[in-house]
Amino acid sequence: MAGARHYDDPCGVARALDLVGERWTLLVVRELLFGPKRFSDLVRGLPGMSQNVLSQRLRELGGAGLVERRRLGPPVSGQVYELTERGAALRPVVIELARWGSRVPTTSRTDLSADALALALLTTFDADGAEDVRITLRLGDDAFAASVSGGRLELVRGTAEHADAEVRTDAAGLRAVVFGGRALAEAVAAGDAEVAGDAEKAGRFLRRFPRPAAVGT
Repeated sequence: MAGARHYDDPCGVARALDLVGERWTLLVVRELLFGPKRFSDLVRGLPGMSQNVLSQRLRELGGAGLVERRRLGPPVSGQVYELTERGAALRPVVIELARWGSRVPTTSRTDLSADALALALLTTFDADGAEDVRITLRLGDDAFAASVSGGRLELVRGTAEHADAEVRTDAAGLRAVVFGGRALAEAVAAGDAEVAGDAEKAGRFLRRFPRPAAVGT
């Protein structure tokens, strides 16, 4: 990447960090793990990142062959950014990094972005005895299709076909239910969430994400 710092070290870790080790870079990748996004959506998901730095990181990732820009066809107009095949190969790396980091104590009061919350679901899912289910998680302007089959959770951007239920809330509201111990029925009664379809299945699904135990740094 032009202008980026390099380690001048032949180790594979160093060579990887030459491409994705700059500040904010892996968070941009995180926001694209579940599917393409418009620039404005990336801005919304990374509120602490300036638009100039975001543009720079996208150019760098594009130059490295990790991200590409694509124009949407009608009826939707505009451009989106998405991971290339090479960029998508970072998915297990980012997931394992998120799993490792989830046990580091945090004092941050910042809300998780919708994509960061989706990543947290992937890293904490308890597959033991999980029933097959299809759930649409609609978090404000974001939507994710969650599918459990054979104890495996898949999450992609969009809505689930033939969903058993759809949960409508925001990222903070879902986080409170999944990791904060709030019952889904309580959130619905308070007007903080809505459920269409099988609410019991939705509730059981959302209880399958144990909060990671913190470890010392």
